[in-house]
Amino acid sequence: MLKILATDGIESSAADKLRSMGHQVDIQFYEPEALKKAVNEYDVLIIRSATKIKADIIDASKETGKFKLVIRGGVGIDNIDKAHAEANGIAVRNTPAASSASVAELAIGHMFSIARHIGIANHTMRVGEWNKKHYEGVELGGKTLGLIGLGRIAQETAKRAEALGMTIIYNKRSGADPAFPNYTFVDMDTLYKSSDFISLHIPKQAGKDYLIGKQEIEKMKDGVFLVNTARGGLIDETALCDALDSGKVAAAALDVFKEEPTKNERVLHHPKISMTPHIGAATGEAQTRIGGEIVQIIEKFFA
Repeated sequence: MLKILATDGIESSAADKLRSMGHQVDIQFYEPEALKKAVNEYDVLIIRSATKIKADIIDASKETGKFKLVIRGGVGIDNIDKAHAEANGIAVRNTPAASSASVAELAIGHMFSIARHIGIANHTMRVGEWNKKHYEGVELGGKTLGLIGLGRIAQETAKRAEALGMTIIYNKRSGADPAFPNYTFVDMDTLYKSSDFISLHIPKQAGKDYLIGKQEIEKMKDGVFLVNTARGGLIDETALCDALDSGKVAAAALDVFKEEPTKNERVLHHPKISMTPHIGAATGEAQTRIGGEIVQIIEKFFA
């Protein structure tokens, strides 16, 4: 029997499946100091974005050596010190494919929201304003979408955007991908100056505060739309708000923030930002797929 701790929750059918296999599954959130003590009791930790498995927690687990596997239910693993974990005999896994469609649909949804003023128009109507003449938008069809990264989520986003009549350009570190001849690989400067919409699909940059700051924004088209459903901290929030104020950036959509929950008042109250609270994978379908993939990882690892 394995003892499994799901600190940030787990889909109920996955928990039931693991229990039916004879494992103990505890679902409880621990603050970091408490987790240092609890980790010694478990073979497996399942986390999402709220819990961070850093060196101090890994070192604390050495007391018993029981902890052998940490699974991030989602795409990125930047909230896990992977190198330190593996150096101490702890395997790191994630579920990269399970939430791709859900995050891609949210990215497209945010594009519609900022292109057609859906979020702010909904708000102003609820406070008694009828600003019909204020909300002239733009169509997605015929526009160029620049994708930073071309992993699974970006590919799903591109597929949907192409169906809407958008032209897809992209940049990724490994260069052009021959598997996607319909999309055009460009350097970053070309992406910035050519894109009507820019959507980020990369992990957090090691050793960098952000990917897009004042200098990068200055290279962009006037009136560009920015979308970030990837990782908080990729966009300098101060530079973004300044660019929204000046009109350089027409609008932005953020599902992720440098600090979560965000306390940035300029971001929270900016009328040109469409916001959601890190809900990219928050669909029933994605959670079911994530849960199923977690079960498979545990089965395979301890086979």
